[in-house]
Amino acid sequence: MTDSWLALEPGADPVERARTLRRAHETFTEAGTVPRPVRAVVADSWRRSVRAGVGPDGTANVELMDGDLGAYRAEHPLARVMPLVRELLGTFAADGEHLLAVCDAHGRLLWVEGHPATRRRAGGMNFVPGARWAESAVGTNAPGTAVAVGRPVQVFAAEHFIRRVQPWTCAAAPVHDPRTGRVLGAVDITGGDRLAHPHSLGFVQAVARAAESQLALLAPERPGTASAELTALGRDEALLDAEGRRVRLSRRHSEIVVLLAHHPEGLTGDELLCALYEDETVPPVTLRAELARLRGILGPGRLASRPYRLTMPVETDAAVVERRLGAGAVTAAATAYAGPLLPGSQAPAVQRLRRRLADGLRAALIACGDPDLLADWVHAPWGEDDLDVWRALAAVRPTAATGSRLAALESELTASDRW
Repeated sequence: MTDSWLALEPGADPVERARTLRRAHETFTEAGTVPRPVRAVVADSWRRSVRAGVGPDGTANVELMDGDLGAYRAEHPLARVMPLVRELLGTFAADGEHLLAVCDAHGRLLWVEGHPATRRRAGGMNFVPGARWAESAVGTNAPGTAVAVGRPVQVFAAEHFIRRVQPWTCAAAPVHDPRTGRVLGAVDITGGDRLAHPHSLGFVQAVARAAESQLALLAPERPGTASAELTALGRDEALLDAEGRRVRLSRRHSEIVVLLAHHPEGLTGDELLCALYEDETVPPVTLRAELARLRGILGPGRLASRPYRLTMPVETDAAVVERRLGAGAVTAAATAYAGPLLPGSQAPAVQRLRRRLADGLRAALIACGDPDLLADWVHAPWGEDDLDVWRALAAVRPTAATGSRLAALESELTASDRW
């Protein structure tokens, strides 16, 4: 719910309302400043901020912390160009007592670096790594508005929608994926009055373009270098996305691709037979027939033999969860976990991978003790009978419903022990 003075009356002109807000904000400008008409980019942003329910006394929320932040940053495409961004903007920020910041496409700050004293001041308004500075969350601000409109934006002092941000001036430019054109995030420079110059916007825009050029050089589109993504969590038939094409694989082909993606070095025919079939009498010709059909689906040159291996990198959603768990990013891992790996598979090696991933995640959830994450697990189909997680949830959130469900599960366990 917004403050009444921010509300838009029926039929009111949003631009005129923005001008009214601008006049109110001018009480925060330096004495003697001559009021100027509100710029169109700011008026539009204020209107969106009002519609999003942003209040003038709000603050940014920190959404990513510690291991979750580290894991997310490591996987983000802009991590690859951070050395270049630091080289171009780092000295400028430090010498000018400014901050260099980089956010993702959702307005979440991934890196905030620069002058130590300025960083401490900015921390007072939660301008810190992991905080969400999307326009819909904290109103008009350069990084959030830049990713919202997809173009460079400079925001001066009282043009910021939130009062506590009004002593600051910032300029930001979005960074686009050079292949798809989608916004990956934005590069921002934040500081005081010395940034209130048009050259600041031109500078940060040049840095963003340099970052895009660097991304294009780091990931050239060459034949044979394409990668693929495999979605196999919570599904019996995996989805393979490669070269702009999505294919639903059969159960057996799903198992084969999961195992080969897990073993990029390859597997011999005998190893693959043991990994896939419980019945040791299955003849090798059965496996060769499956591999021949899979080779036709993947396309020429994508499946090699002696040993059997995929010739393109395949990122699986299971590997993402496992990597995040390894980095201690429990929340990020739980978010990426869409269910057991190929839940209907009876392939021995797939069953081992499935158990290892699920057991690792549930152990991390119990150790973490976050009641929301524990509740998400026990209310999912795969966790509704997980006694250990229910016990962990009851310890941190002892509600009547949780206690009732835990008592029922323990009663069932006692009854089964009698048999």
